Amino acid sequence: MRQWTVDAFAPAPFRGNPACVVEPFDQWPSDGWMQALAKENNQAETAFLLRTADPARFGLRWFTPGMEVDLCGHATLASAHVLLTETGVDAATVTFDTRSGPLVVSRSGPGYEMDFPADPPRRCATAPAGLAAALGVEPVEVWAGRYLVAVLADAAAVHAVSPDIRALAFVQGDAGETGQVIVCALADASDDVDVVDRFFAPGCGIDEDPATGSAHCILGPLYADRLARPTVRFRQVFPGRGGDIETEVRANRVLIRGQAVTVIESRLRLAP
Repeated sequence: MRQWTVDAFAPAPFRGNPACVVEPFDQWPSDGWMQALAKENNQAETAFLLRTADPARFGLRWFTPGMEVDLCGHATLASAHVLLTETGVDAATVTFDTRSGPLVVSRSGPGYEMDFPADPPRRCATAPAGLAAALGVEPVEVWAGRYLVAVLADAAAVHAVSPDIRALAFVQGDAGETGQVIVCALADASDDVDVVDRFFAPGCGIDEDPATGSAHCILGPLYADRLARPTVRFRQVFPGRGGDIETEVRANRVLIRGQAVTVIESRLRLAP
């Protein structure tokens, strides 16, 4: 079987967030086999695809090295990129059946547009216990959706944050997610984006993720409301990489736009 490594939310190699995408299956391998391959790949996510009777519709599951997850943006983007550029799927749009419902990805200019469920956050009256100490900085505001959102004073604070990852792994969010925290702030006036952010996720085995689509299901509605416009440009400022993500809020959905580039094509010498 073939497998591709794709840098998602990136216009060029060695930026964005790498994801491994395995050639589509006719039936799902065992969960244990998929988890073992994801651990072997040791990327934030490995995406597994299942063919259906519709040549532009696939089952999609995502595994970190430690667990299966309910939603992953960058590996969905990577999967669409592989299908549309590497495997010869002749379609303008592909649909994925996932744990989070049907997800539609379309070609959009030089990249792709993903239609994801919005996750508008709720403002927390008080910060969760241990959050400020684990981050090493006092948030200006704290919000909660699927993940916690710590709004910091400025972009410099987002770049500078250096959390205690072990302590952060035990910080509990309102939605039941543990150890998964976004930090964000408005970008500097000199930047070509509106917001800078980072995502720490030791609760699911990832100290810091370079570019996270699911986090922007929360940030898109938050900053669309704050900036009073539906479209917001984000830069996830993971040190040395980072990714560029644009969101547009439409009712209870978020359109997430970004580019992707294939960096490795490999052949697996094993069978499920």
